[in-house]
Amino acid sequence: MKSANPGINVTLLGKQFMVACPDEERQSLTAAAQMLDQRMREIQKSGRVIGTERCAIMAALNMANELLELQSGGMSSMASERLRSIQEKIELALHQ
Repeated sequence: MKSANPGINVTLLGKQFMVACPDEERQSLTAAAQMLDQRMREIQKSGRVIGTERCAIMAALNMANELLELQSGGMSSMASERLRSIQEKIELALHQ
């Protein structure tokens, strides 16, 4: 009988999280968690976003934006400017 997969511990901004993960995906999940932690630390250092949850949201939005840009082969300058404007509004709203 196969034993249950215990998952792995990842650390984000000094907090430990247990995440279920198949053995074959452990390395990529660890790398993803390290990248997210780095992004969250950069956002936290900026001083514009306060709170772990808000910091995680901003990091996720930034990373999702980058992924979409890569998937679409880049964005037009007009779309990119519009996205920057939306991102600034989100950051302002989260800061309040």
